[in-house]
Amino acid sequence: MVKTVIKTFEELTKGELYDILQLRSEVFVVEQNCVYQDIDGKDYRAFHILKIKNNKLIAYTRAFKPGDYFKEASIGRVVVKKSERSKGYAASVMKASIEVVNNIYCESTIKVSAQTYLRDFYNDLGFDQVGDEYLEDGIPHIAMIKK
Repeated sequence: MVKTVIKTFEELTKGELYDILQLRSEVFVVEQNCVYQDIDGKDYRAFHILKIKNNKLIAYTRAFKPGDYFKEASIGRVVVKKSERSKGYAASVMKASIEVVNNIYCESTIKVSAQTYLRDFYNDLGFDQVGDEYLEDGIPHIAMIKK
């Protein structure tokens, strides 16, 4: 069974925070071979959305109110453990994150900085590309908005 956990930074246990940082590093730094500063000081302001399966973190995002990351509310650090991909967890954690933005922040407009190859995934969730492709940490990205 997969459960969804939603917490502020202060509510995270040390173990949960460790698991989050480990998964983000595993995917964004090691797997994508991208040296960048993942610990960016913004986790303090975010809601953290975790998908837990058999007591293991398998998917994660963080959600921000307007003005904390972008002008709009936003969702970022969308990540799924490699062994758990293609099982619908990315869509599941994104839907839970959209609900956080809608219900906790009372916002309907959401911005993401998406890796370009994931455009169709985000389109299926109601996001539309705005602007041109750009490089973020050497990886092609696009800005996308859901209204």
